[in-house]
Amino acid sequence: MRSTTLLALLALVLLYLVSGALVFRALEQPHEQQAQRELGEVREKFLRAHPCVSDQELGLLIKEVADALGGGADPETNSTSNSSHSAWDLGSAFFFSGTIITTIGYGNVALRTDAGRLFCIFYALVGIPLFGILLAGVGDRLGSSLRRGIGHIEAIFLKWHVPPELVRVLSAMLFLLIGCLLFVLTPTFVFCYMEDWSKLEAIYFVIVTLTTVGFGDYVAGADPRQDSPAYQPLVWFWILLGLAYFASVLTTIGNWLRVVSRRTRAEMGGLTAQAASWTGTVTARVTQRVGPAAPPPEKERPLLLPPPCPAQPLVRPRSPSPPEKAQPPSPPTASALDYPSENLAFIDESSDTQSERGCPLPRAPRGRRRPNPPRKPVRPRGPGRPRDKDVPV
Repeated sequence: MRSTTLLALLALVLLYLVSGALVFRALEQPHEQQAQRELGEVREKFLRAHPCVSDQELGLLIKEVADALGGGADPETNSTSNSSHSAWDLGSAFFFSGTIITTIGYGNVALRTDAGRLFCIFYALVGIPLFGILLAGVGDRLGSSLRRGIGHIEAIFLKWHVPPELVRVLSAMLFLLIGCLLFVLTPTFVFCYMEDWSKLEAIYFVIVTLTTVGFGDYVAGADPRQDSPAYQPLVWFWILLGLAYFASVLTTIGNWLRVVSRRTRAEMGGLTAQAASWTGTVTARVTQRVGPAAPPPEKERPLLLPPPCPAQPLVRPRSPSPPEKAQPPSPPTASALDYPSENLAFIDESSDTQSERGCPLPRAPRGRRRPNPPRKPVRPRGPGRPRDKDVPV
């Protein structure tokens, strides 16, 4: 990811956080102030009704009660009651362990002993990766099962000659609807019945749980009236399947984004190629109309041209003057050979040009003519080959 994209994403997240903070403060701060005023009024009423209790003693009592509630104590249970409810029975402890490895951590029940906290550290370090592996496997199986079922529905749509693009959209919507029906709506009605919650409270608990937020203000099975030991373990298995479904949904969204990114890159590459081809075509057409631009002059040594052929005299029929004798052509100057580093191909070009024009080629000086090299003797290849006359034995 590029630095600019990362900074833009960070700015967007910070803006989202600030907007959420403003909305939550506007919604929840008045309720908090009202609850604090009501608590002060109840406290003053208690002190007026019981003048023997001092303000300091009442404050210590409230603090002790708050700590006991945080430790899992039930204020409705006293020492004389025969209630067997405990926050650390086998079902509740199993549910608490499940909230550790799923990283939900409701917080309604917390560890109070040093030994329990030390064991929780190592338990979480081992259990969280183990649960992650399990979640990936369950999500794969669950997603493949749902997609297999949706594939049969897609085949039915294709038999009805529905366009493939519309079939893909319908299959994605069915995947989301079936998952929401199984893991969101059905548990909502179950919790409304079992916990005596409203529909808003139940769906609030479902979403907070499956997103692993886990505030802890609403926890299934925390009510002392739920005395079934298998209730909270069943809730944990629902959490496992719901998290696996959400993981498969996120995986599907990630794959879809990758496909869209690849298609976008391919389309952009095609557009870039078309733009380059169009630019080249336009440039070629403009060049053909205007003409090629002259290349910049290069600094080279001037080449000496060969002397021109002597002009032949024109014979005029009207004037009976005797014809003039043709003057022999002047020998070409050897200035082209004065520079050893000059382009020696000039000699051949000048001779060809003069021969085409019918001009006599200049003869080389006698002293510069090289003798023909002697011929090498040819040895006979076979015994029956006659000897050459000119070759000495």
